[in-house]
Parts: sequence; structure tokens; C-alpha cells
Amino acid sequence: MMTGKRLLALLLVLACGTGALAGGRLTRSFNEGWQFKRGPFAAGELPAIQDEGWEAVEIPHTWNARDMQLQHDAFYAGEAYYRKRFRVDESWRGRAIFLRFEGVGQVADLHVNGEWAGNHRGGYSAFAFDLSALLKYGEENELLLRVNNAARPDVIPVNHSLFGVYGGVYRPVWLVVTGPVHVAVTDHASPGVYISQRDVSTRRADLSVKVKLENAETAMRLVTLETAVYDHLGKQVARRESPAALSPDGVQALEQSLRVQHPRLWNGRPDPYLYKVVVRVKSGDEVLDEVVQPLGLRSYEIRAGEGFFLNGKRYPMYGVTRHQDWWELGSALRDEHHDHDLATIMDIGATTVRLAHYQQAEHVYARCDTLGLIVWAEIPFVNRVTGAERENAKEQLRELVRQNFNHPSIYAWGLHNEVYKPHAYTAALTRELHDLAKTEDPGRYTAAVNGYGHMEHPVNGNADIQGMNRYFGWYERKIKDIKPWIEDLEQRFPDHKFMLTEYGADANIHHQTEHLGESLNWTAPFYPETFQTATHEYQWGIIARHPYIIASYLWNMFDFAVPMWARGGVEARNMKGLVTFDRKIKKDSYYWYKANWSADPVLYITQRRLVEREKRVTTITVYSNVGTPRVLLNGRPLEGAREGFTPVHYLIDNVTLDAGKNVITAIVERDGQRYEDQVEWNFTREYKAGEAGTLKNEKEHWGF
Repeated sequence: MMTGKRLLALLLVLACGTGALAGGRLTRSFNEGWQFKRGPFAAGELPAIQDEGWEAVEIPHTWNARDMQLQHDAFYAGEAYYRKRFRVDESWRGRAIFLRFEGVGQVADLHVNGEWAGNHRGGYSAFAFDLSALLKYGEENELLLRVNNAARPDVIPVNHSLFGVYGGVYRPVWLVVTGPVHVAVTDHASPGVYISQRDVSTRRADLSVKVKLENAETAMRLVTLETAVYDHLGKQVARRESPAALSPDGVQALEQSLRVQHPRLWNGRPDPYLYKVVVRVKSGDEVLDEVVQPLGLRSYEIRAGEGFFLNGKRYPMYGVTRHQDWWELGSALRDEHHDHDLATIMDIGATTVRLAHYQQAEHVYARCDTLGLIVWAEIPFVNRVTGAERENAKEQLRELVRQNFNHPSIYAWGLHNEVYKPHAYTAALTRELHDLAKTEDPGRYTAAVNGYGHMEHPVNGNADIQGMNRYFGWYERKIKDIKPWIEDLEQRFPDHKFMLTEYGADANIHHQTEHLGESLNWTAPFYPETFQTATHEYQWGIIARHPYIIASYLWNMFDFAVPMWARGGVEARNMKGLVTFDRKIKKDSYYWYKANWSADPVLYITQRRLVEREKRVTTITVYSNVGTPRVLLNGRPLEGAREGFTPVHYLIDNVTLDAGKNVITAIVERDGQRYEDQVEWNFTREYKAGEAGTLKNEKEHWGF
């Protein structure tokens, strides 16, 4: 009887076919039929030859989906194995067969039929191995992948302190089959095609397309390289053909120049217009291989003290940051999870996203292209140095750049985040990374991020963009200290391309209070949402008035796991997100930014989770981008609404609540539309700061 796994293997062969490959290349999902066994393993144990204890899994998969999220410093980081058995049809003999992994956390060794096929170090970038010489054609083959996500000094990130490196094959796996003459697949798992653009305007755009070609035959092969550009309707707008003689030795790079006349530009969110570039390797009329890549024609410019310019026009940089993991899924996400996150980012009105602190899924970059989000992409060189990570940091940067070179949404390559002592080592390595990025891609900016907040810091000044992370009122000083800090930088360092790359505060939605000061001790277990709201209200009000800040990136769009933390009454969680870890609750701060950034109508009363009120005389806050709201308390109109930190910020002070139930209603009527929001509060008696109030008893009040 044929087992389900053997049937899947047979279906794979049938689906792949034994005839001609479409366009000379076949790419198929390779995510089903895997088995998994987690360690730790006894010394000398060989999971490859032991058939007991294997668990059937489907990729994407991680073994840390729960233990990295439920209890701090109690997760498994170490060795595990994945195994897959499959057949390869005899007709594939002579073709080039590759296995491409989009992401494995974080060190991987692949064996094919007992032979070592390759090693990859880095949990966030793709890698591809050539299996052609290791496969048995017409027979069953076995893949054995050893994976290890333990922190090590020579692979970035070198610890799990700022975020956890989930173990597993947590992004898709692809089987790629080509003819012996093909566009390179193993050039750091890049598409093998690199599209550079210059002199971009609505009049014309000049392209340079570099293609890396491989000839696995034993003799020289004469081919034609054809590159064509098509608009969204499929009309060809540019084309170039070049003859090439490919020797059988090594990968060869060929370059072609093209011009697109009167192009439609990629213009961010208003018009993220995409062309496509199709590269074909041909022998006569036969297509030996074909690769398709996106093309968005645009120009980026950062002017110190003025702002960010897209296609010559100043463009608002409303920025958020994104960690990839989800509650109970970890990093083992499918496209629909990434799409949900990006839809939320679009909904808030963001125009730019810092994808922190590592290379993210290929689907994310592709969707940012189509959505018009401007992207800061970075490597996981964060938090600490060991002195042993230099080569791996360079390799991960090279992979990031080559794999994502053609995405028009990306404007900057991030080199490091909050990496310090020894300062001389960090500064030198940052300079080397900057030089590497500029060599690989001269057309984009580089960026490095410091958390100390002074431009003279010894690791600064080694990238095009100087980012700084500041948490005024949370980790340092007071909320309003952001204003004199920015003004001082403006005056003393006017020529720096400066960005505020993280700011904000944690918010546990179960912690609420009206008793707020200008700072909060983050080491205490009480993380009220209202403090996060107050931080963002004031600080965005300042940021919006200072074009010296080229872009700002609030931290973070979503709560995420930090497996070494136990803060704010929740284990293993960073709660600085505007949306909860499970993506179900949007915090008040979310609507603050949506009202300020989005063109969609917003009318929102804050503090809806602070139901049990601590003060009888209080302030009502309303966000409205549709006009001045009428506010009613139990049906009675309230007067005296004043504008707060931005034009969408309305406050009514000295509101005296009724005893018991209070219904607050905000209404705006404009252009025949009625907008309304309503919350219910309850008042019983006054509570003093620190007294058990909104959370009923002291144990709950302090988050235990």
C-alpha cells in the first residue's frame, strides 16, 4: 500500500513533470512531507538512522512557538533535525536541481543521501544548495537538515536579549530545477539579476541590468541574453538582446543598458506603479531560462534639515517598526499573516516601515513594493559585540542586499542597532559594512542606529544616515525632554541626515490609571496604557514640527516576544506595540496616529479601557480628523473643547462625572456624513495615586 508521504512524493514528480520546463525553469513548493525531531540529543546519537520519535510537520515550522512566549529564559535553544524523503525522476538527470530555503533559524547543515550539501549561518536570510551531484535519479532520496538556534559568538544576533531567534524551518522551501545553462541560483540565493536605475524622471529612465549566468555543461555555449521591460498591461516598453559565449568555468556576469521613455514613476502610497523586467537566456528560439523581477522607477534623496524627497518632491515619512512574530505562531508565518500586518500598517496611515531588526520574509518586501511603503531593511547586528561576528555580519549584509536588490520600496540598508563597546571595534566594523553596502549597491543609503542620543558618540558617523533611539519618560528623563534634545541637535549638527528610529513606551492594556506623571519607572511592574498614550501624543506633536527629523519610526507596531524579559506583569513580552501580540486589540495610541496620518475618517474617544474612573473631575480626550467634535456626557453637551498637540487632538477639561454610569458621546456631522463614537465609564469614589482603584485590588493593580 502506498503511504501518504510516498503519494506526496509521487505527486511532486508528476507535478514537476518529465517534459520540458516552462521557460526553462521549474519552481515548486517543497513544504510538505517533512518529519521533525527536537533535541537535545545524547552524545553520539544519530537521528538520521533512528526511525522512532519523528513527528510529521509542514513547513513553515518552529519549535519555539510557545516556549519563547510564555516564560522568560525558559525556552529550548539548541539542535533539532528535519527529514524528508522523495523521488527524483530519471528524466531530470543532466538538469541543475537546487533546494532554496527562505529562512532557517539559525544555523543549518544539509545532508543529501548521507553526503554533506552545505552550511548556512544566519536565521533570517535565504540560502540555496545545488543538489544535482548528490541525488539518486529514479530512486528515493533522503534530506536531513540539522538546525540549531543556540546563540553563538560568530553569528548575529549573538544573543536572544532584544528578541528571540525562533528555531526551525520557519519560512517556505522551494525546489528549483533548471537546465545546465541558467541564471545563477546560488549567488547568495539572489535572483541572479540586478537592476540599477539612474537619471529617473517622467521624461526617461536609464537602466543597467546585470545578469549572472552559469554554464554547467562541459563545453562553451553560445546564447542570447534578452532583457525586456513590460508595463502593467503587458506592453513591452524596452528591450535589449546581446550574444554571449558562456565558458563552462564559473559564473559570468553580463550587463545590458536599456531606456524607458516617458515612464510612470513609482510614487509611494499615492501611486506604487510597477513594471516588470523579464530576463531570458535563449538558444535560437528556445528559452533556456527565464527570471522575472519587479521594477519601480523612482529616485530617493535625503536633504539634511529638510526632509525626504521621492522623485524630487518632499514626501512625508510617517514611520512604524515591525517585528515578524505572532502569538502562538512565533515566526512560522504564512503570507496571510504578513498581509494582515501590512494591511494594519497601511490602515494607520504609515508611509514608511523599518523592518526590525533582521531580514524579513520575501513576501513582505514584494508587498511593500505593491503597497507603496518605503522600507528600511536591516541585518541583525544588534545589542552586543563579541569580536567574532565580523565575517558573518558582512555575509548577512551581502545576502540582504543581493536578495532584495530589485525591490523599489527599499531606500536604506541598516548596518547596526545599539551596538557599542568596544567602540573602536564597532566603529571599524560599521565602516566596513558601509563600504560593503556601497560596493554592492551604490544607489541606496546606509544607516546605523545609536541609543545614547548624542551625535559625538564614538560609534556614530560611519553611515549615510544617523539614527537614534530615544525613550524619553520611559527609560530616561521625562516625556517632554524630547523637545530640547531635538532643538540642540538641530543647532549643533545641521548637516547630518538624522532620523528618530525608535521612541515610545510599553502598554499593558490591563493596566490603566489616570494618575500620570512626566516619567514612569520601567522597572516597576505597572505599565499603564494611558502612559503610552500620553507619550505618543506629546512626542508626535513635537516630531511633526521638526523637519530636521527626516523620518521617525515609533516602536513598535505590534507587541512581540522577548524571551529574556519579565516586565509589566507579562512574561517574555515587549508591550510597546500599538497593537497587542495576538493582533486583536488596537491600543489608544494606534488611533492617535491614524487620526494624524490617515486620510480615512477617525473619531475616537480615548481611555475606553479605563472604565472604573479614579477622578471625579477629569479630562475627556477625542481624536478627530473630520472636524471639531460635539461631546456629550449622559446626553448633556459639554463646552470648551480645546486643541491639543496637533489639529486632530481635542480635550475637554474639568468634566465632572456623575455618580455611577457615565456615557460619553462624540459626534461630528460634515458633508452629509455623521460620525459618532461612544464609551462608558463608571465613577464610585476618588482614588489616590498608587491606591488600588481601576483594577479593584492591589494585586491586580501592580500586575501580579
